[in-house]
Amino acid sequence: MEGMIQIRPMRAEDYDRVHDLWLTIEGFGIRSIDDSREDVLRFIERNPETSVVAVYDGEIVGSILCGNDGRQGTLYHVCVARHMRRLGIGTQMVGYCMRALRELKINKVSIVAYTKNGTGNAFWKGIGWKKREDFYYYDFILNEENITRFVGES
Repeated sequence: MEGMIQIRPMRAEDYDRVHDLWLTIEGFGIRSIDDSREDVLRFIERNPETSVVAVYDGEIVGSILCGNDGRQGTLYHVCVARHMRRLGIGTQMVGYCMRALRELKINKVSIVAYTKNGTGNAFWKGIGWKKREDFYYYDFILNEENITRFVGES
């Protein structure tokens, strides 16, 4: 590898190349409801300095969506292109995000990783992150049909 890896904030114009990268990642869960252009651009607009890409020779070879709720940071869609793995790119991107979160006075960060994502889970374990086993994670899709079913007809 001759060129240098650049880690920089993700920008709106990166979306197509980042989305294309996501589609190549085994074990990833890409959903149209969260990962559309509109939704990702809204996310990086809210988190302009914490969501990042890794660029090598003009190619986006890694990305992380990183945000916070004012108390804790969360990493989503952490990935490195298959041909660029084991070069420290993932660690560099995570370090970038952690520093950016600390500058925002955030003291804790978590990652959501699918259980079927063996490569990703091995990465997190390998860099010393701890898998939580003391709680369950729940989510709820906020569309009108689900909300109406939850609260009933008004």
